[in-house]
Amino acid sequence: MSYFFIALICSFFTTLWLVHYHHVHAHISHDHELDGPQKFHETPVPRIGGIGIAVGLLGFFGLALFKEHQRMDDISFLLLASSLAFGAGIAEDVTKRVSPLIRLIFTALAAIASGLLLAGATINRLDIIGLDYLIGFTTIGFLFTAFSVAGIANSINIIDGFNGLSSVVVCTMLASLVYVAFMVNDTFVLSFSLALLGAIIGFFVWNYPSGHIFLGDGGAYLIGFLVADLAVVLVGRHLSVSPWYPVLLFMYPLIETLFSIYRRRLKRKPASVPDGVHLHSLIYRRMIRWVLGYQHISIERRNAMTSPYLWLLSSMAVIPATLFFKTTWILMLFCVLFIISYIWIYRRLVRFKAPSWLDWLHLGHHKTPEP
Repeated sequence: MSYFFIALICSFFTTLWLVHYHHVHAHISHDHELDGPQKFHETPVPRIGGIGIAVGLLGFFGLALFKEHQRMDDISFLLLASSLAFGAGIAEDVTKRVSPLIRLIFTALAAIASGLLLAGATINRLDIIGLDYLIGFTTIGFLFTAFSVAGIANSINIIDGFNGLSSVVVCTMLASLVYVAFMVNDTFVLSFSLALLGAIIGFFVWNYPSGHIFLGDGGAYLIGFLVADLAVVLVGRHLSVSPWYPVLLFMYPLIETLFSIYRRRLKRKPASVPDGVHLHSLIYRRMIRWVLGYQHISIERRNAMTSPYLWLLSSMAVIPATLFFKTTWILMLFCVLFIISYIWIYRRLVRFKAPSWLDWLHLGHHKTPEP
């Protein structure tokens, strides 16, 4: 647990410094665009929260070095590889000139670097006849891993639309990795997952509910790459862990990304162009306004009240993935059930009919005006 606490403390105070002295770096770090399709804040906010998480991980590295962690090489290699994904993301945060394609390429390169440096950091089985044979070839396995890890990292960035949304979603995934790593006695994945969990929580307390700082592309790509790569390593090193465990674990951001690509193809829009009809956007615009009555509720409050719905939805995949991480057919079944549930909820929201079981979270706030 010492790795968890050192990462949390380093991340907490670094993020505090970034928030307190935001006027010093406002000219490069603030998100001044307030009217985009996925913009839900009223004042410019720094979007370099990933720096706090990165410093938290450096604190973990320092402590691991001091304690002579038995997997120190693995820790060093993964942090080194992750710097490619983080660097591309943070460059976009401060320059606003790094395209999504460049960020994806650098994240894919990070996955390839990890595969070269870390044992078990490539996808070599899916428990699907034919595909297992193909990815058994080294080149195909590396390319498939790069595509998958970069895709998951990008999907975490896509769902990062509201305060605390992607942070808590990734935290639940990391908690699952901690449990599974403990069960299979993987000290590397266990230690790194605990440290990343602590670093994200150190950032989270300044992001939710008031949104004093945003994760930014640097933070989203960093935590997305790391949680994806840790899952790949866990499956690659332990035959008892089903390859469908990470598929179900990441099902919420994955289905959100795939559905977004499908939706934009129907509208003949580029996949890189943001839109305002993601599931989290629909919950904000229709569910939250319907529950609260939006005339008297601030944007910040509606923003904060949107995320818990998505935390609950994501847990519908994370919990069964954790409980049945060894059993492929059960994991496949829950993947199908989650996809059906997602499509049902999305269609109900599009038709202005929110599922009644979602209302319990905020029944006490129904149409309550602010003073």
